[in-house]
Amino acid sequence: MYEIRWNGRAGQGIITVSRLLGYAAILEGKYAQAFPQFGPERIGAPIVGYTRISDEPIEIHSAVYKPDAVVVLDDTVPRIVKVTDGLKRNGKLLINSIRNPRELKKELDVKDAKCYSVDATQISLDILGNSRAINTAMLGALVKSESLVSIDALNRVLKKRFGKTIAEKNIAVLLQAYKEVIEV
Repeated sequence: MYEIRWNGRAGQGIITVSRLLGYAAILEGKYAQAFPQFGPERIGAPIVGYTRISDEPIEIHSAVYKPDAVVVLDDTVPRIVKVTDGLKRNGKLLINSIRNPRELKKELDVKDAKCYSVDATQISLDILGNSRAINTAMLGALVKSESLVSIDALNRVLKKRFGKTIAEKNIAVLLQAYKEVIEV
């Protein structure tokens, strides 16, 4: 089983992105869970979401405490939330940031995990004209770092979830982040 924790802020699409990945896994014959963890937060408050993907039925029904990957949609969140808590040894930390992942790895004291960064905000602004597709960009970066699902499955899910024009732009965002993600 592969477990992902999504960290970001309310309004950034944490719930949507966790579900998009889960749906793509299901399309490929895998088992998946996708769910958020939040209270009565307002837009901009830190929130967490989770995705589990497995080749076998998933019988656990709790938060993800030992993620294989942590995806951070807002690089200010690590200042108020310890996003690396529980990250497995040899896990992956992906951050929406203009900063080099080597810097981020040192700053967040990530010793036994790989660190990745991509400027998801700029990609979304360039392609969509706003920052509403940060989540899709980070999904592209995650799938580049770990082959959880195919790009084809993600394309099909995006086309089903969004209207034609928005789906095409989200697919472009996904593919651009897939190309631009940097690993340390």
